[in-house]
Amino acid sequence: MKILKNLLFAKPKTKGLPPMEKTGKGIQIKSEAEIAIMRQSAKIVATVLKEIQEITQAGMTTADLDKYAEKRIREMGATPSFKGYHGFPASICACLNEEVVHGIPSPKKVIRMGDILKIDTGAFYNGFHGDSCITFPVGKVKRSTRKLLKVAETAMYKGIEQVKAGNYLMDIAGAVQDYVESHGYTVVENFVGHGVGRKLHEEPSVFNVRTRDLPNVQLQAGMTLAIEPIINVGSKHTRLMGDRWTVVTRDNQLSAQFEHTVLVTETGYEILTDRTLVGVV
Repeated sequence: MKILKNLLFAKPKTKGLPPMEKTGKGIQIKSEAEIAIMRQSAKIVATVLKEIQEITQAGMTTADLDKYAEKRIREMGATPSFKGYHGFPASICACLNEEVVHGIPSPKKVIRMGDILKIDTGAFYNGFHGDSCITFPVGKVKRSTRKLLKVAETAMYKGIEQVKAGNYLMDIAGAVQDYVESHGYTVVENFVGHGVGRKLHEEPSVFNVRTRDLPNVQLQAGMTLAIEPIINVGSKHTRLMGDRWTVVTRDNQLSAQFEHTVLVTETGYEILTDRTLVGVV
């Protein structure tokens, strides 16, 4: 593992939420052997998310999905990255509708027709994490809701398209911001993506809007990044609920998020958590 030293570690300004973990070693450049392991941890995450989307039905609770996710992660030889992380009590973050991030699964949180459900999860396998998030509709939803989900997912891919050695984090951020704002939505600014590897949250912070508050790191082959824009229908502003974890939109309008763990290559990128490859031999 090669290390890029002397880069400032930065984190978003959030209240009541755990910071990203400092490695004390700068940005980590993974070796081919380490990347091979990360492909496996990422595949576990992709498999679980694909299966959760397939089994989710109205009437289930988010606790049901959490139980399923933990069981499947362990069956595939990994451990849940999220469970116990800074005290988080579950294996997935499950957010409904106006919930933005870090929703705690609960037997009291019943999934209903017309909801949109955001599931974020991670798997720790042989020393490395994979991390990914999807948002999907439960049954039929309004056309405007379908548009939000499409824009949110496309915004993530617009950012990923900027990934290659020699480009900068600002290239990712600008692509995301421009696409989202061109469709009349807002980007949540106080939560960012991150490096991922031996730690769930590593350097650098991967921001989704143009900013001078975080280092504009140049990308190098071997970096592994979690790219994860969060898109709101209305205001970009959020508020923290009483459980000190769940974050919701301040105006109670819908929010959507997509995330992939992505490897930087010399000529572009590889999406390690690609769900379309699950089950492909």
